[in-house]
Amino acid sequence: MNSRSFAVSLVLLGCTTFAVADEAPKVQRNVVLKEDIAVPDREGIMAKVDIPPGATEGQHTHPADAFIFVLQGAVEQEIAGKPTVTLKAGDVVHIPANTVHCATNKGTELVKFAVVFVAEKGKPLTTPVK
Repeated sequence: MNSRSFAVSLVLLGCTTFAVADEAPKVQRNVVLKEDIAVPDREGIMAKVDIPPGATEGQHTHPADAFIFVLQGAVEQEIAGKPTVTLKAGDVVHIPANTVHCATNKGTELVKFAVVFVAEKGKPLTTPVK
């Protein structure tokens, strides 16, 4: 390999490394409990959601009423038909079923939610809005 090829290889390797390091942070959702409830055709689902700094859920809906408790951090919450708000640790919000919404962490601290869903059975819990 001549010195020019070696230099090109280093540049390409550097770009590859940069591209991997530049990936957007991802939201982590973990269902911790899912059980039938006394309401016909509904189930209760509890989830833990972590939103790293710079991450967004993207606009989406749920076939469920979602009851959110912010455990840590601050998050910008958009809910269709309502003004955008910033929720902080200790804040709660209800998102009605099939309502377009999106949470974005514009801060520097990890955001943690506890979410309880009263969901329609047999449907995907989250549907992205296109």
